[in-house]
Amino acid sequence: MAKKNGNIHPTRIFKEPNELFKAFQEYKDDILEQSNEWQKVQYVGKEAERVTDGQKVPYTQEGFERFCYNKYGCVEQYFKNQDGLYDDFIPISTRIKKEIRENQIIGGMLGFYKESITARINNLKEQVQTEIQEQALFPDNK
Repeated sequence: MAKKNGNIHPTRIFKEPNELFKAFQEYKDDILEQSNEWQKVQYVGKEAERVTDGQKVPYTQEGFERFCYNKYGCVEQYFKNQDGLYDDFIPISTRIKKEIRENQIIGGMLGFYKESITARINNLKEQVQTEIQEQALFPDNK
């Protein structure tokens, strides 16, 4: 448990790491429900029948923190671990961050999310190295 001056940290919302992970599972369920708010309208078939589909909503760190803030309270400290008060939460907070990042990357690769935004958020970039060699325009003919 987080301790401050030998005592359990008084503002700890989650007592055990599995409680934070349970909140993350609830967040993912909430994301599935949110997809109904973001409807994509399509016209399909010969008769151009109107069809609406829920969009895939990406996981985000900010979204998870907002979800927790509304339901439990501020969880930012579980990820920052300032002063080492949440050391026992490092494995679960790392797993949550990686799952969020994986969701964004795969969603971008499959075209559910904008690839450029996904790449920017996750610091992904393609590097191209260009080498320029200078040559004289009119070499000396000797």
